[in-house]
Amino acid sequence: MLRTLRFHFLKTFQNSVVRQSLLTLFIRVFGVVLLFGFTLFLTQKFTPQVVGQYDFVRTFLFAIGSICLLGFDQSILYFKGRLYPEYSLGHLKKVYLKMVLMLFFASLLLLVFIVVLDASVVTQFFSDDATYHLLLKASAALFFYGLSILNVEVFRALEEIAVAELFRNIFKYLPIIVVAFLLVQWQLEPYLVDAFLLSFVFMGILTTVLTFYFFTKIPATYSTDCFSSREIITHSFPIAVSGMAIFLMMSFDILFLKKYFGDATVAYYAVAVKLMTLLSVIILTVNITVSAAIAASFSNKEIDKVQQIVQNSSRLIVAITLPAVFVLLIFPEFILQFFGSNYVVAKEALFILVLGQGFCAFFGSAPVYLNMTGRQHIFQRIVLLALLLNFILNYFLIPSYGMIGGAIAFSVSALFWNFSTALFVYFKDGIKLFLS
Repeated sequence: MLRTLRFHFLKTFQNSVVRQSLLTLFIRVFGVVLLFGFTLFLTQKFTPQVVGQYDFVRTFLFAIGSICLLGFDQSILYFKGRLYPEYSLGHLKKVYLKMVLMLFFASLLLLVFIVVLDASVVTQFFSDDATYHLLLKASAALFFYGLSILNVEVFRALEEIAVAELFRNIFKYLPIIVVAFLLVQWQLEPYLVDAFLLSFVFMGILTTVLTFYFFTKIPATYSTDCFSSREIITHSFPIAVSGMAIFLMMSFDILFLKKYFGDATVAYYAVAVKLMTLLSVIILTVNITVSAAIAASFSNKEIDKVQQIVQNSSRLIVAITLPAVFVLLIFPEFILQFFGSNYVVAKEALFILVLGQGFCAFFGSAPVYLNMTGRQHIFQRIVLLALLLNFILNYFLIPSYGMIGGAIAFSVSALFWNFSTALFVYFKDGIKLFLS
């Protein structure tokens, strides 16, 4: 038994994809430590109400930003897989420019919608006069947020993986961390949300400059476009819907908690969610690393190679995730106390979230497989069903059970779409996404 485990362990870690995943994971773990250090600082130096507003705006950007991005942050890796090696990656610049233009118009359309929206509608729903102004400011910064996210994935597509991971996990936090320290020194804590949004304006501009610099290192191409705008939308929009649905599953609980329990409860619950994302980071890290490889191998009809890639990723995800799951399940109260004594009220929600995400880890590359193999529409339908389930559960559970209800809703819906995806892929392609 031990010899068999040792054989599989050595075989897995000799794989280049595994080694790249571990390097990426190291950077991401450092980023998570930085993020949690910053979260500790926020919970100690800012009131729960201000932290709750910050988490509400952050959730809004994640959810609505996924709509405006139209799935470009994921489909850019799909197009890279399609272009390589038959065509020069210089074609990718044309795809990127079209994506930026469409992102701008989508963001502008949303901003116009928020501007013309009657503020009293938002105020009445949330019973809070400040919420409309938070949404308005967040909408104004939305294009820069989306641009920074897209640019980081372009770095990855251009093989600048280390730079991509540094920006994704470390550099994007540095501006707000520095400004937050200054706000405390100057006693301007209520301006935390403004500083957070301005940090994305800065990151959007900086990453755009770097993106064009990296493109200059690629030989120019003068042939006709490989992909039309229509084809880009056709492949990206189902991913956008899927991404939007996943982020909304992480947003409905926040919205309902804010409506029924206020900003302070949002702050407490958001800490539990961030701790749960420790596990999500592991899953996402490995899946992003193998995304282009899955797309390229499937496009070349190398099914055996696809199976090998997804099994290696599943083993790695489970091997790294389980220790973190056990720590969070055994010591939830001890960990939450670091954020402040008030945050211990989220321990039951944390337990449920971590347990659910731990089970999701066994489904390996389920979050990316269908998108990378041209079945975006199938994944879209699965995730939309999960979103409907999530909304119904949040609607009925949160008013009565608060944070526990939100945690149950998220965990059940996440398990539903992971299991459904793995089941479809197994019967359709004969590929086992789940650990075996």
